[in-house]
Amino acid sequence: MRRSPRQRDTVSTARARVAASILNADLGNLAHAVKRAEREGADRIHLDVMDGHFVPNLTFGATTIKALRKRTRIPFDAHLMISEPGRYIDEYLDAGCDSVTIHVEIKEPIEPTLRAIRAAGRAAGLCVKPKTPLSALEPYQHLIDIVMVMTVEPGFGGQAFMTDVAKAKLLAARQYLAHKLHGGEIHVDGGVNRDTAELVGGQGVDILVVGSALWLKGRDMAREIRLIRALADEGYQYTLNKGVPPIPRDRMVTFASLRRPQARTLREEVEAAGIPVLLFRASEDPAEMDDEIRHWDVLIPASAEAAAKARFSRRRTALKRASA
Repeated sequence: MRRSPRQRDTVSTARARVAASILNADLGNLAHAVKRAEREGADRIHLDVMDGHFVPNLTFGATTIKALRKRTRIPFDAHLMISEPGRYIDEYLDAGCDSVTIHVEIKEPIEPTLRAIRAAGRAAGLCVKPKTPLSALEPYQHLIDIVMVMTVEPGFGGQAFMTDVAKAKLLAARQYLAHKLHGGEIHVDGGVNRDTAELVGGQGVDILVVGSALWLKGRDMAREIRLIRALADEGYQYTLNKGVPPIPRDRMVTFASLRRPQARTLREEVEAAGIPVLLFRASEDPAEMDDEIRHWDVLIPASAEAAAKARFSRRRTALKRASA
């Protein structure tokens, strides 16, 4: 029996994540499409916005996204395939997009739009078409959280996957996010399905945008999402990780156990570097002990543990001494 949304696991055991593109869903009932994708296990909703000018197709805009935002709490990734994103960026931020990716090929200034996205506390991305070199990202690399690589020509769903583009760009795109200790994402968009998932996973992709493969009549969407996620992780494991299974993105590890003042100090410094931190009461102290003097576990994402150790090991040791 299919599980309800409340029965779904809230902690993912996968590294790869699937963003369900609704471009090939029933555009007459997008609310149902979004709820279905969430119910079937998609990690995000990918929103392809086209203006009929930058690409030869016309879809929906900020008003539609704002209406859909009320129907779900799942993250929204907006992919603006439009000529003037700077003119409309406030509307898409107001609509509730959690990340906004624009194209590096547009003719208007790019930096102001990226800064506006980041100032709103959202993730900012740049996308490159198949024929655009990654070097076009260089002037903006310290302003981006996402690099999206198109493996089809943008504009229509259901196109054939460009293997040569994937191999040439996906792994190389990581260098443009080297400034981020945590949270930088490589997205692949175009022709992603069960046949290509292992290849892109082996190129280190974080987010697989999957469209037409999810909306085929009679197909079990939940199974397809699980399969694509698993194949991507297998590709990563055997191509990049020496046969070791990848670290699940939602796994947290204890970075330190400190008394509350020192734990708060470390949390502030680590979060300032871009790594999220959670504080929990440590089990080593009695439950009735005052919160200000008991130990608190400083938890960070397991995927960021190596970066945190490299940056904060000495600081952690100093705070441990102070905590003692």
